[in-house]
Amino acid sequence: MPRGPVPERLTWAVENLDLTPGDRVLEIGCGRGVAAALICERLTSGTVTAIDRSATAVEAARRRNEGCVAAGRAVFRTASLEDSAFPDASFDRILAVNVNLFWVRSPDSELAALRRWLAPGGALCLCWEPPDARRAEEIAGKVAAAVAAQGFVAEVRVGATAAGSGLVCVRAGG
Repeated sequence: MPRGPVPERLTWAVENLDLTPGDRVLEIGCGRGVAAALICERLTSGTVTAIDRSATAVEAARRRNEGCVAAGRAVFRTASLEDSAFPDASFDRILAVNVNLFWVRSPDSELAALRRWLAPGGALCLCWEPPDARRAEEIAGKVAAAVAAQGFVAEVRVGATAAGSGLVCVRAGG
């Protein structure tokens, strides 16, 4: 369960996953484990695997989610997306929030890996709260095109925080 206030972008991103209780979820860039906690709340038999390149963040995420970790429903790993490897079709849902590698450079190799790791019928959600709302449409278009180039069918979803900050999610499936 999340401790303290939950950023609206994380609640919105997790809602865009359209989780079912048995889903196997990969979170990329889990930070301190707030979104993972929201995901665990929605799973009964499913699991969440979360990665982040910061060992400090991963340790904080483990502590925040210690009950789910002890129950075998959550695993946290210190790793970058680029250095991670999972068996094909390991996940029903994959989430990344504010992971900028998807729009600051060509993410072809990472998206190809995510395509392999995503189970048939699964969903990939790449979400962010743009620091500059004027660039939201540009970034969404760039990410949607990169996702489509890997054979996904992409849909751009937009939202807003209570304060009016824009939220964007490129949701994709096979």
